[in-house]
Amino acid sequence: MSLYRCVTNHRNGLFTICARSVWATPWSLARGYSTERSKHDPRLKDLGKEIYNEYAAIKEHYATPKHPVVLAHGLLGFAELQVVGGWLPAIQYWRGITDALKANGVQVITVAVPPSGSIQQRAEKLAGGIAQVAKDKSVNIIAHSMGGLDARYMISHLQPKNVDVRSLVTVASPHRGSAFADYLLKEIGPDHIQSVYKFVEGIGVDTGAFEQLTLKYMTKEFNPETPDDPNVRYFSYGARMDPPSLFSPFRHSHKIITDMEGPNDGLVSVTSSRWGSYKGTLVGVSHLDLINWTNRLKWTLQRWMGQGPSFNAIAFYLDIVDMLAKEDL
Repeated sequence: MSLYRCVTNHRNGLFTICARSVWATPWSLARGYSTERSKHDPRLKDLGKEIYNEYAAIKEHYATPKHPVVLAHGLLGFAELQVVGGWLPAIQYWRGITDALKANGVQVITVAVPPSGSIQQRAEKLAGGIAQVAKDKSVNIIAHSMGGLDARYMISHLQPKNVDVRSLVTVASPHRGSAFADYLLKEIGPDHIQSVYKFVEGIGVDTGAFEQLTLKYMTKEFNPETPDDPNVRYFSYGARMDPPSLFSPFRHSHKIITDMEGPNDGLVSVTSSRWGSYKGTLVGVSHLDLINWTNRLKWTLQRWMGQGPSFNAIAFYLDIVDMLAKEDL
């Protein structure tokens, strides 16, 4: 059955089949799918501004903020990873994003924190890394995923004397936890979790992050104990991906989070992403799309299907710094 026939016959139920096919869902289908589902799923009505193709292409001009921008990475992340003894190019967490910001005149600070350490451990490293590079300058922080929690903790609890944070922009940060973290801990079970932690720690990997990303910890402990700083501006973005394909790494996690929390990007729900001034929900975007790791494959599939790119992560972050500059931050 052709894609064209699926589109033209969506009223008789074929549309749902297309939306769940192995191929990437085109932007036009994704938008129609959202509209149709919103009539039946009340959780889809609380997405704030829905952003479809606002960041499809890089614009000719972006304003540059006057203060350095700190990029704070998420769980299992890194600033830059050297492979094969440095013979191959380094892998960047912020793939192409750091270079694009620097080319636009932004002073960029990237800090490596313990990949799976606790929020407290990661926040201490984040504070130290910023203080070492910023040298008493004010900074704006842009954080992906768990990096947003690290930054919030640093701002509220550590308050290093020579780190003046003007703003924090979180991108798909689990401010209220993730149902997938709850699911994984439940699957392992309380009788086995300590032995799993012992094994993981034995190979040099921290385990502090995992239980902290649960719904209960974030809503009952972290958030009540981590109030916002009135002198800092807080902004946030969320994302939701289309129903994942058969081969998507988010196929299982997306369904679990959808059932428990509603629309999500494969790891973090829109509801959990909202914090401070919510700038909107990126539609048809996954957790890895947000750091430019999967866009090349997605663009190739979209071109095969006659569609142009609907999201460019580099354009997205350039727009964030443009917003910071216009807010005089």
